[in-house]
Amino acid sequence: MTRLAVTGHRGLPQRTIELVRAALRAELEKYEGPVVGVSCLADGADALFARAVLDRGGTLVVIVPAVNYRDALPEDHHATYDDLLSRASEVVRLDFPDSTSESHMTASIEMIGMADELIAVWDGEPARGYGGTADVVDAARERGVPVTVIWPPGSARD
Repeated sequence: MTRLAVTGHRGLPQRTIELVRAALRAELEKYEGPVVGVSCLADGADALFARAVLDRGGTLVVIVPAVNYRDALPEDHHATYDDLLSRASEVVRLDFPDSTSESHMTASIEMIGMADELIAVWDGEPARGYGGTADVVDAARERGVPVTVIWPPGSARD
């Protein structure tokens, strides 16, 4: 069984969402046998990855970074978050009261610790704030966790 964690950008334009969705599905097809996806289910890469894992027949482990995490996500993402969370085989809830950069980075480190590999939906640019995608990629590499970067040609960030 392969355990894959995810990190990646949020707030992606629709065209990039379509490109990333297809690239994630293609990437997951490379793995034989059962796949466990580990995700925080944020809008963007996290949710796209979680859906692709479930659609492939894999199982989902969710890390919830903070008590008010869901409320801090965009309101139009709440239904997706709720649906994916309800389909998780395991939910790990961290003790942070507030959804902050610190709680997000702690959740990412927790995910890395549970994973055989990190899938990073990443444009290769530095993090825009502590706990961003580049920081998570660095943390995985420092811990010897292999990283697969997905950023399809034509992708862009807002």
